[in-house]
Amino acid sequence: MIQLIKGFKDVLPGEIEVWQTIERAAKETFENFGFQEIRLPIVEKSELFSRSIGDTTDIVEKEMYTFEDGRRGHVTLRPEATASVVRSYIQHKMYAKDPVRKFYTIGPMFRRERPQKGRYRQFYQIDAEVFGIDSPYLDAQLIFMLASLLERLKAKDVKAHINSLGCPCCRPNFQKALKELLDAKKEHLCENCLRRSEKNPLRVLDCKVPACREAVVGAPSILDHLCDDCSEHFDTVKRVLTENGVEYEVNKNLVRGLDYYTRTAFEVLTTSLGAQNAVAGGGRYDGLVKALGGPEVPAIGFAIGFDRLAEIVAMQQTIEANGPTLYIAPLGEKATEAAAHWTMQLAARGISCETDFGGRSLKSHMKRADKLKAAHVLMVGDDELEKGMATLRNMTTRDQRDLPLDGLVETLAEQFK
Repeated sequence: MIQLIKGFKDVLPGEIEVWQTIERAAKETFENFGFQEIRLPIVEKSELFSRSIGDTTDIVEKEMYTFEDGRRGHVTLRPEATASVVRSYIQHKMYAKDPVRKFYTIGPMFRRERPQKGRYRQFYQIDAEVFGIDSPYLDAQLIFMLASLLERLKAKDVKAHINSLGCPCCRPNFQKALKELLDAKKEHLCENCLRRSEKNPLRVLDCKVPACREAVVGAPSILDHLCDDCSEHFDTVKRVLTENGVEYEVNKNLVRGLDYYTRTAFEVLTTSLGAQNAVAGGGRYDGLVKALGGPEVPAIGFAIGFDRLAEIVAMQQTIEANGPTLYIAPLGEKATEAAAHWTMQLAARGISCETDFGGRSLKSHMKRADKLKAAHVLMVGDDELEKGMATLRNMTTRDQRDLPLDGLVETLAEQFK
């Protein structure tokens, strides 16, 4: 027997209903805020991710699925969606018509991480990106939109953590102060952080190794080094969140794990999933569009870990598949042929309809209808066909009535529309 690859998973009926509920809620929530859906390829040129995410990140260094594709060179299964959305924004010159664009996308991402609970090599993300607006009001609105989605899904035990990463003007002073601390703590840093401390010391704050986290406990705060513009920007974000009822915590050690973030950074954490506590994360990346060959356009976005969110939603509520509106229980060969015709015609008219062609008894048909959670059962045998009548039963009230077969499809379609 061939089994799936470790680190991948099947999303089966019984679980997929939770996923579908999340997808519908995300689509409706985002579109209420003016977002449009965009669908992107899962394979991109490797250079897109090395230039956007950063050569020194774990993602690029050891987690990407990269392979050679003939004359096209190295290509990669996308490890995240932001770079692909930016690439599309630039390639199709969307900024020329209107630089202000709002997109969302839902789909699989790929990283060759060590498989563990809640973390897969093919995982899914819900991604939202906004281009062309540098206002702190948008930053707050995006966090509010994310909080609204989680509230709609009844996701409990979640809280937003926010920080400012400054800008190219104020970040160097902070990096210098952080570098001095890291130089004094070198013997406590892991091999990755020793390398990061030379190329990008800010990234050491994102390390999950306990010794490294202990080493940076007394690290300077970026918030003490913000320039006036960045400080005012962050104060506005906090004020607007408070005014709109979004609970948050300022976390001075919160940094995003990717190189392109500036100013506002945020994560949504949960206490429901143990160590894997990040549900969503994002922030502002005003320099990425230009870095990838586009114009100087500000941008901000976030990604939600779909797999983790599905776990949380499933813990908080039971979501089951809806049964068919109608189950047709035919008794006899001619009735089975008629049931096949009615089922197809009703389904084509938008009525969820099931039947069985196995020659079951009426008792077996009713058990099958109960198992499928059918709302109604239409019972018809060869004798009823001769009489031109069938019996419709409401499976909740157990009331039943006779229906003429002449114009049956139209009658049922009208009743169940």
